[in-house]
Amino acid sequence: MEIRDHVLVVTGGGNGIGREVVLALLAQGARVAAVDLRPDGLAETARLAAAGDRLSTHTADVSDPTAVAALPAAVVAAHGQVDGVVNVAGIIQRFARVVDLPDGEIEKVMAVNFWGVVHVSTAFLPHLLERPAACLVNVSSMGALTPVPGQAAYGASKAAVKLFTEGLYAELRGTPVAVTVVFPGGVGTQIAQNSGATIPGAQERSAAQAGKLTTPADAAAQIVRAVRTGPYRVTIGRDARMLDRLSRLAPRRATVLIADKMASLLS
Repeated sequence: MEIRDHVLVVTGGGNGIGREVVLALLAQGARVAAVDLRPDGLAETARLAAAGDRLSTHTADVSDPTAVAALPAAVVAAHGQVDGVVNVAGIIQRFARVVDLPDGEIEKVMAVNFWGVVHVSTAFLPHLLERPAACLVNVSSMGALTPVPGQAAYGASKAAVKLFTEGLYAELRGTPVAVTVVFPGGVGTQIAQNSGATIPGAQERSAAQAGKLTTPADAAAQIVRAVRTGPYRVTIGRDARMLDRLSRLAPRRATVLIADKMASLLS
């Protein structure tokens, strides 16, 4: 679908990849409704964008169905229509084995990462189906392809996003809505801090990965390209592309490889 003069909703628009998606869409002439839990993050996005009335900001918790249900009316009031949705908002879990995770922590990750995508998708789909061309882009994760020690709940939530989005693709064939699932690999964002999770050995790992992580701006550019072209799936980063292939060709080998490589996260 065309981006210029069209209206895109972006969740997680107050930081990281979501903020960069907002800025990239605005740079290509779109009108954008940025959604985030943190009003200060949205204010900073608005300051960076300097886009006037082409950007509206909406403070909402995507895991709250009542808050999400109010978003379509607010976006239509601000922009007159909705042509696309990009679900970026997400959190990781505390680095811990499943046996050490209370149900509440698992439920929180599922509520934001999976149910947030469900709430936003179902709230806006009736509007998207009314447009001559529209898109729904849901961000999953490399963690949906192969499990990472200490992130089993996160991986499960993102795997649910994967299959939910693929199900929507199957159901929406023949409609104006192009559906895409995105699998980013390692991206240099502040997701751990924003999730309240500490990454073991973060400083050493950051130094070792310097130059290897995809930048948020590069990830956003690939997501915005998906908005324009409507592919079935997008895999971002060499790490994600490698795991995508390996997890399909030799899933057990991929699991053992990552478990061995990342074992220090639980040491």
